[in-house]
Amino acid sequence: MSSGEEATKAPRRRGHELTARDVTVSYDGTDVVHDAALALRPGEVTALVGPNGSGKSTLLRTLARLQRARTATLTLGTEDGGTADGLALTARAFARQVALLTQGRPTPSGLTVRDVVEFGRYPYRGRWGRDDPDAAAAVARAVAMTDLTALADRGAEYLSGGQLQRVWLAGCLAQETGVLLLDEPTTYLDLRYQVELLDLIRDLADDHGIAVGVVLHDLDQAAAVADRIALLHAGRIVADGPPEDVLTADRLTDTYGIRIDVDTDPSTGRLRTRAIGRHHARTERLSNTP
Repeated sequence: MSSGEEATKAPRRRGHELTARDVTVSYDGTDVVHDAALALRPGEVTALVGPNGSGKSTLLRTLARLQRARTATLTLGTEDGGTADGLALTARAFARQVALLTQGRPTPSGLTVRDVVEFGRYPYRGRWGRDDPDAAAAVARAVAMTDLTALADRGAEYLSGGQLQRVWLAGCLAQETGVLLLDEPTTYLDLRYQVELLDLIRDLADDHGIAVGVVLHDLDQAAAVADRIALLHAGRIVADGPPEDVLTADRLTDTYGIRIDVDTDPSTGRLRTRAIGRHHARTERLSNTP
């Protein structure tokens, strides 16, 4: 994945604000997301964090209209500066403005990397698959931005999990939307590509004005990449704001049920967290013993 230099070669896209209010989602009669409200703003990265089962992915899928909500209001910005009812738009119109990278996508068989990335252009094609004149350029940009050019003609079934994750991300980028939703996008990626993917997310927000919503498990990654963090616990957003306001030791310890220390990395000036398990605590006791 390249730096922002590749990203700036793409035409500047106009981000759109996606606002959700009164979001309640139920599974089998039990509410799993409770009265959530979230705003994804152009040029900002919003990270959703929280323990397993806290409702992060469910809320993200609801924003993408892939998860039916018991109650929800979605408002989406429009090109003329107005707003539209996000739930009233046709699926094709919505997909031209909002893209989602989900977890657990299947491994395509019999298709090249370029073929898979080209799937991201589906909102721009008619019912009978009429020509999309911008497709080739959009696909080439997305392939380059995710460092897949050398693999473009390789069969997708021969890729590693990390490579395939980048292919699906490239498909979302080829969709060229104003809102990008990413559900645990660093899964399967090695350290290099985790860092470069987070850099790319920042490029999309900073250089192209995209509104980005991303679910992350790694609190340090969230603190590094996000302008705002929404912390979820038991289906509720318990805090929403800048990383330094949300990621406090007391709040994280209460939310995750384990002691979590928070300080500032002296070399980067960024927040960093440390979960203190039994062995960490034992080491601390020993180091404090005269």
